Amino acid sequence: MGITQSGLPIDPVYGPESRDGWDPAVELGVPGEFPFTRGVYPSMYTGRPWTMRQYAGFGTAAESNERYHQLLAAGTTGLSVAFDLPTQMGYDSDHQLAQGEVGKVGVAIDTVDDMKILFDRIPLDQVSTSMTINSPAATLLLMYQLVAEGERISGTALNGTIQNDVLKEYISRGTYIYPPAASLRLTTDIFEYCAKEIPRWNTISISGYHMGEAGATPAQEIAFTLSNGIEYVRAAIAAGMDVDDFAPRLAFFFVSRTTILEEVAKFRAARRIWARIMKDEFKATNPKSQMLRFHTQTAGVQLTAQQPEVNLVRVAIQGLAAVLGGTQSLHTNSFDEAIALPTEKAARLALRTQQVLAYETDITATVDPFAGSYVVEAMTDEIEVEILRLMTKVEEFGGAAKAIEVGFQKNEIETSAYDYALQIDKGERTVVGVNKFAIDVEEKYEPLRVDPAIGEQQTARLQAIRASRNNAEVTRGLDAIKRAAETSENVMYPMKVALAAQASGGEVADALREVWGRYNPPEIF
Repeated sequence: MGITQSGLPIDPVYGPESRDGWDPAVELGVPGEFPFTRGVYPSMYTGRPWTMRQYAGFGTAAESNERYHQLLAAGTTGLSVAFDLPTQMGYDSDHQLAQGEVGKVGVAIDTVDDMKILFDRIPLDQVSTSMTINSPAATLLLMYQLVAEGERISGTALNGTIQNDVLKEYISRGTYIYPPAASLRLTTDIFEYCAKEIPRWNTISISGYHMGEAGATPAQEIAFTLSNGIEYVRAAIAAGMDVDDFAPRLAFFFVSRTTILEEVAKFRAARRIWARIMKDEFKATNPKSQMLRFHTQTAGVQLTAQQPEVNLVRVAIQGLAAVLGGTQSLHTNSFDEAIALPTEKAARLALRTQQVLAYETDITATVDPFAGSYVVEAMTDEIEVEILRLMTKVEEFGGAAKAIEVGFQKNEIETSAYDYALQIDKGERTVVGVNKFAIDVEEKYEPLRVDPAIGEQQTARLQAIRASRNNAEVTRGLDAIKRAAETSENVMYPMKVALAAQASGGEVADALREVWGRYNPPEIF
């Protein structure tokens, strides 16, 4: 008997007896209908494939813009922006804490001028853009809107997603700025602002991906992500919003591992759990409010620096699992990402992987290919039970935010990560090329390297903007942000005014830090 990564048994043979009293005609339902186990849309990929995104961003805005044009020319149907660490943490490129990190793991964006260069010659009313940004999500979204308005594109024409899931930062990723309560306040301000100003925008991508990368089991990934989703919905309702006004724009973000059967079961279970929560707990009546729509990224944590070409096989399998599980959009990792930022060729190969799945296989010819599979249906039931058990434990703490404050989710994930590492070290789980089938001499691989001078160039650019802008106007804008943060006024409107006056992202974050403070995590669970 095998064991899933979530610790659930895998039987050698499955049949009708695996699920007592199972009547598939009654239980499975149809795609596009509550509880959406079989997919959120009736036709799924038989009408059109999923959105093919490629996550990219490095160095300067100009370099990243060049990569975006390469990806669009190669056939990608949506852009995903990676920001560098200082941008993610609300620091400008000339801040002392940004030294050595500018442009390294993503693109450096300090002002709206950088955003303008990033999307130069890209039609923002025609391309769907996803931005992986959390604590400063409001700032980057407003910069994007200002660039669009400069091109005479209305906010009503913009389509995309900001991750904006700060709760998972406290659990698994660490790029938080403000305390949880203040972060939730900012999130609900974004919900309210976008409902009025950018109605087609997905205001949050509630993310389990980074929990998976930190070592969460599939069950933990879904349980803690959906618990965070509940917290966001509660916060928005408490702020006076109607659930059906904002819930249709909620989206999720999950990882896809090489364990195809468990991953497919995980996605199916997640859809029906969320549908029932929205219908039963929050009384959402709009079917779109009950749908769990999600983006998937293949599992970077499973990629190896040893024999990196083997990662091409891993990514293809992970992408297949995501598609069989019914994802709405997909990013496939490049085979060289365990070594460095992807080269142009590696990024193109990653996109080609998706295109082969979409256009050369037959999995898009039918909706929900695994429906009725004895093993998948049984595993869906089993992982659903484990997910609900973990979600109940989170509720016993008083919800996701309270559980975060005592470190519950972080502790659970770190324990699972440790156990999984031990299994690899003992050879109980095989990693090809690492603990089995290794080779004595690895082939030399030349990775993409970011020019270390980028930090100096970006600093000079930022200082020139500060010297030429109307600093009195910027100060007035920043003061207005502070006043709004001290009250219940939506901070998005004064923030947009300040950014339009060339305030930097770091200056906006500092204004909010002054009012809300910084978050310091608990040392011990």
